[in-house]
Amino acid sequence: MRKNNKNVLIAVIAAGLIVAAGAGAFFATTFAQKPQSDEEFVRMVFQKMQSPTIAAAPVLGNANAPVTIVEFGDYLCTFCHRFHEDTKDKLVADYVETGKARFVFKDFPINDHLDGGSSLGAQASYCAADQGKFWEFHDFMYNNWGGERAGWITKENMVDFAQKVGVSNVDQFKSCLDSGKYAGVVRDNYNLAKTVGLNATPSFVIIPANGQPEPIIGAQPYRVFQETLDKYTTTSG
Repeated sequence: MRKNNKNVLIAVIAAGLIVAAGAGAFFATTFAQKPQSDEEFVRMVFQKMQSPTIAAAPVLGNANAPVTIVEFGDYLCTFCHRFHEDTKDKLVADYVETGKARFVFKDFPINDHLDGGSSLGAQASYCAADQGKFWEFHDFMYNNWGGERAGWITKENMVDFAQKVGVSNVDQFKSCLDSGKYAGVVRDNYNLAKTVGLNATPSFVIIPANGQPEPIIGAQPYRVFQETLDKYTTTSG
């Protein structure tokens, strides 16, 4: 994980919420592609993230929950896998299933240079989402994670995973994957993460309905998420 100490304005908008925040050591971006004014920058990012999800990825939990947990992750990422194994289930049980927060996953295929598997896995998850199996596929990917450089994310394996999570029309799934239907979506997700200054996976943004967004970088232990979430959920419940 690298730190960028430049003081810049960032904008993070997720699940229909728009919140402008000051930059910090972990959450910063350069002005290389920034429009002429901060107002235009905020508007640009808002246009990219104004919907509850990016394309096919649904919200997990109550769409009206007072806090949104946004994860930017990569299916090849070691620490994303660690978060899934060590922390995600408890977060979902304690905050999502109780209606205190909702969870949104946005793929950030930062490891795609290793073997192309990051983008392929992300596209496959959207193809599964076409048949209502996004979260089942998403979880199966991490539950059967094969490592960063093992070449396990192949079209053949993605079809096998889709069958195992109950995708009803396998031919439709294959056609979706073969056509690259969601390649542009995955590319947009990557660019979005870069736009708001992210350079590591997993990266999280905790967004309260009323308040400043707070970044959590890396596969932090449960207590780190708990301390942040409880600031907003203990008074809103």
